[in-house]
Amino acid sequence: MALKTILTITGPEIGWRSDLKLAANLCEQAEAHLSVLVMALAAPPPIGEYTAVMSDGWMQERQADQRHLRARTEEISAFVAANPVSGDVVSDYAEVGWADEMIGRRARYADLTLAGPELLASETLRQKAIEGALFWSGKPLLLVPEGAKPTLNPKHVLVAWDTRIEATRAVRESLDLLATADEVRLAIVDPVEGERSHGEEPGADVATFLARHGVKITVDRLPSENHSVADVLRRHAIDTGAEMLVMGGYGHSRLRERIFGGVTRSMLENPPLPVFLAR
Repeated sequence: MALKTILTITGPEIGWRSDLKLAANLCEQAEAHLSVLVMALAAPPPIGEYTAVMSDGWMQERQADQRHLRARTEEISAFVAANPVSGDVVSDYAEVGWADEMIGRRARYADLTLAGPELLASETLRQKAIEGALFWSGKPLLLVPEGAKPTLNPKHVLVAWDTRIEATRAVRESLDLLATADEVRLAIVDPVEGERSHGEEPGADVATFLARHGVKITVDRLPSENHSVADVLRRHAIDTGAEMLVMGGYGHSRLRERIFGGVTRSMLENPPLPVFLAR
């Protein structure tokens, strides 16, 4: 999939220059259009016996938020206009409960949503951006942690494989990236042989599929040895010098991930390198 539009998300309450410079650099690398969504999250309306007393203060807070949002949008628009890549900037003042859906709607018109380190440092907006991109857009998401140097032409890529449809989707969405890499390693943690699991030879089927697309693929079958899957993948990414990790997002429900934990949740909280996610 050729990347022609990259979306990045920021807000008036968080830093933005680092994320936008990163996004602009990737757009320049891919000859892509930069789309920026500046989103402010609205405070919920007051309820209960003090509603009448608090409503004036709530309205004043909303008006101040909207002024701040307009000022930040103008500031970012000036930055984008001064950049060599083409770009557009839109803003939205969203109720918290609907923010992920609104982000997802915007992300449908991009090939990739980028979540940079400044966005990832914002707890609420980060969660809404990630869930909006993964659950509401049908498009992939690239997480870039602090200190990482992302590229859309990685030479060494690690693919986390577990046969679920989310992993299949991530592989499909990243095919162009995988095909141009010098080395792609397919990691399967604690593989289980059998038709209903990883196949008679775990990883062979997906490796054959990728090889037909020109991917230089190696299958790594890894034991967990009482470590979490996320920790095994982190260590293997470091050991193999991976520049990007490709994986499916939320193989279990969001509620289950939040209560019991999961690979996606662990990677979102502590990504070891740029992570390409699809669902």
